[in-house]
Amino acid sequence: MPRKDGESDNEYRSRVIDPISDSFCAAKWLNATIWLGHGGTASCHHPPAHNIDKEEIKTNPSAIHNTRHKKKMRQMMLDGTRPKECEYCWKIEDMEKDSDGNRPVSDRTFKTVIYSDEDIERIATADTSDDVNLKTLEIAFDRTCQFACSYCNPAFSTTWVKDIRNNGGYENIKSDARGHFIDDAPYADPFDKDEENPYVKAFWDWWPELSLELEELRITGGEPTMSDSVWGLFDWFKENADTHPNAKNMRFAINSNLGAKPALIQKLAEATQHVNKFHLYSSGEAVGIQGEYIRDGLDWNQWKQNSVILCREGNIAGFHMMMTINALCLDTITEFLDWVLNMKREFGSQNPRFSVNILRFPSFQSPLTLPDHLRTLYHNELKAWLNGVRDRNEHDQKGQPLVAPWEQEQVTRLIEYLDVVKTPHRNTADRKLLEHDFRVFYEQYDKRRGKDFRKAFPRLVEWYDSLEFTPLEEPEDDIQKPKGHREVEVYAHREVNEDGVVEVKEVRNRTNSAGEVVHGTPSKALKGRKTGESQDDYDDEKYADEPDYKKKRAGSSIGWDPDADGLGGQ
Repeated sequence: MPRKDGESDNEYRSRVIDPISDSFCAAKWLNATIWLGHGGTASCHHPPAHNIDKEEIKTNPSAIHNTRHKKKMRQMMLDGTRPKECEYCWKIEDMEKDSDGNRPVSDRTFKTVIYSDEDIERIATADTSDDVNLKTLEIAFDRTCQFACSYCNPAFSTTWVKDIRNNGGYENIKSDARGHFIDDAPYADPFDKDEENPYVKAFWDWWPELSLELEELRITGGEPTMSDSVWGLFDWFKENADTHPNAKNMRFAINSNLGAKPALIQKLAEATQHVNKFHLYSSGEAVGIQGEYIRDGLDWNQWKQNSVILCREGNIAGFHMMMTINALCLDTITEFLDWVLNMKREFGSQNPRFSVNILRFPSFQSPLTLPDHLRTLYHNELKAWLNGVRDRNEHDQKGQPLVAPWEQEQVTRLIEYLDVVKTPHRNTADRKLLEHDFRVFYEQYDKRRGKDFRKAFPRLVEWYDSLEFTPLEEPEDDIQKPKGHREVEVYAHREVNEDGVVEVKEVRNRTNSAGEVVHGTPSKALKGRKTGESQDDYDDEKYADEPDYKKKRAGSSIGWDPDADGLGGQ
């Protein structure tokens, strides 16, 4: 077993992780999120994604995970060096104590403890140039999604794409989020429907080998239930249940927003009957009108009903709630946690388990943008909620604690985070700039989405109305103009660094495959264009002697995690 009986997270870290190095995390070897739609990958949702080498995967399909960048990060971790891209965990660990006075537990412990001691010893002693088969994998086939959550962006949602195409880019944003809200992110959808996607091909080429050892395959999006490829995987489990040596052992999971119509929810419940170990992941962190404001497209009552239907009628081994902690959700977060408790009372402590994932990008939507008096208010409300949980000490029908120790630790971590940490990440703009962007973003968001910030968040109105911002004297030229107002199509050339910060370097005219400037609405010919410049370390000149060395090349500009800065949690 990964954890010995009665062993705490800190005791596990001291026994298994610390002897390897002060910065070791098994996720760099054994876990991955891969966006097959456009060829991006990361070891979890905290570091910025980087590009998959399209040439390398022609001969080594496992390179959709085993990139040179990851291999460099693995060596740094074995050496005890902290990769900058993993700053999320370093901030947690540098708090020194949580609200209980204990050593804080960061996600690198949670993301290591799920693996066996034997697997960890194997990767810790192997050459970092070796390719490694994954144990846990999350993939997205495309960005099709009927939601357009406030902290998401067009790279992960086609509904966000519609917003940008119909209304133009968001204007007057000055901090790290600007690069994500100014155009429709066509790099995230680079292939035509009749064109073969090399990243999807590499996945299926690797699958016969990968599926023999894989412990969990999780599908994210977009919204997985809207993807034909996902239903194809359900068919694979049904057809191979009795013949494949690992089909019954492998966990198959989807990250669904659970916003589908009842017929599709029923289809999902039926499909789970043919998977031996099916796990359902969803996201939520606020209730009612506030949840619907943050997660545009959400019907709160329908979402609750869909959750109950799947727990009652689906063949679900585990239901996981991934909470994305942003500036707005804290106002009703304890009410949301009360709903979680009621679900646990009816369906057992594992339905759902919850993880607390603190949003850092876009930084103006971080809880750290809030003023001290609101952070103190929410800090106290969360502490009172947790104390109530501990006082009641409830157990489910099987005698398991209703709120597991690791769930409580995540809440204590958030409580301390609200009190101690002052900036979302190292390159965060100053508070005045974050407050400026908070105000100008949500003013535009309300108009585009038909929402009302003041109605949804009455406790925040006084602070919100006090925020100073500088109106634009004239429209910005370097963003995608609204539909019907474009004479020449332009796009933002971005660069994303190892901290996940995206900067707009210049604005260029869009051209088609013949090099001609495009007028009016973009055509399919634009889909293959390159929109960003990668700063991946594996393009460093130190690799110039390698036969596959390439100078800096165009790449993905995705830079933050959509659903929790951490769909990983547990």
